[in-house]
Amino acid sequence: MRVLAIDSSGLTATVAVVEEERTIAEYTIDYKKTHSQTLLPMIDEVARMIELDLSTIDAIAVAGGPGSFTGLRIGSATAKGLGLALGKPLIHIPTVDGLAYQVYGCEDIICPIMDARRSQVYTGLYTFSTKAGVKEGTRQVDPVFQVMRMQMAVSIDDLIRRLNAYGRPVVFLGDGVPVYKDTIDKYIQVPYSFAPSYMNRQRAAAVGALGIKYLKAGKFESAMEHQPDYLRVSQAERERAEREKKAEIICRTLRVEDAAAIAELERQTFSDAWSEKGVLDTIKLRNTICVAAEKAGRIIGYLLAYDAAGEAEIARIAVDKDVRRQGIGSLLMLELENICEERKIKKLLLDVRESNMDARSFYEEDGFTEDGIRQKFYVDPEEDAVLMSRELGR
Repeated sequence: MRVLAIDSSGLTATVAVVEEERTIAEYTIDYKKTHSQTLLPMIDEVARMIELDLSTIDAIAVAGGPGSFTGLRIGSATAKGLGLALGKPLIHIPTVDGLAYQVYGCEDIICPIMDARRSQVYTGLYTFSTKAGVKEGTRQVDPVFQVMRMQMAVSIDDLIRRLNAYGRPVVFLGDGVPVYKDTIDKYIQVPYSFAPSYMNRQRAAAVGALGIKYLKAGKFESAMEHQPDYLRVSQAERERAEREKKAEIICRTLRVEDAAAIAELERQTFSDAWSEKGVLDTIKLRNTICVAAEKAGRIIGYLLAYDAAGEAEIARIAVDKDVRRQGIGSLLMLELENICEERKIKKLLLDVRESNMDARSFYEEDGFTEDGIRQKFYVDPEEDAVLMSRELGR
């Protein structure tokens, strides 16, 4: 599998030809010339130097933003033109995803920042999980790339507050680092570092490598369908909200690469939040039912349950605070019932904090009845648990 990769979303222009096991060629320029002057000549030069017939590539991976309006327009037009001429699909890679993927295998929080001006940045939060990538029966590890927070536009102050709340080490990279380095130095409260020069700007090789993974997973589009993410902060928020409003909610099985996103929702929802490791361990158990509610590519809710002796005990159910009271919890419960029917599970069990009247009302409306009290079951803060159950298949 061979991919031509293009990234002109920032000040850097970069082109690469990438295969599954190697980068055949890469040409990167971070200089004052405009991308309209450099991009096509760079592609021509790469093709000439490696005697590449462009018709032999399988797809074109293009960094689709956020970033510079002009750079995105040129990169998009170039990729679309080549895709149409060659009859090849395009793979849309969010720019900050491509930046983060360069720090391969890092289990700290990876935080690319691109300067959006007026104290705003384009960013996302990422990490790699080595535990999720352990190949059973071998000593080989293939770290799993995990998206903790999808690309977003936020103030640098808000970003630093979020990172401080995680309490984990952070690696910063991107063209926003020199702009906001002093602010980061002053206000960050967790261990942090700045990526070295060979990985602190866009690299087409990383876009291509991630593009191959997406291509294998069926995440590609036609040249005509491709649209870059032209961003101004307010525009980004409006467009994202509109996409999410129209998108369908899909319930699916949780995957190991979802563990970081679930841990983030845990942190937002519960005082006794499960760690990413705890979530990952649960997903990998054979006797669990792990379901995600997804909308517009973002996990907005999840349910974790244990299956034993014809019963399923709900351990966790949560919905993102921004989309609550929209029926997402009911969809998760319905999906759980469908899975229970397949597994011939006849009864659901759960416990809930005595003071959590909203949750108790939700379960009662779903047909659960109270079975008793388990005293001082919860800690942080200490509280009794109300035991509830519901028969299935009646």
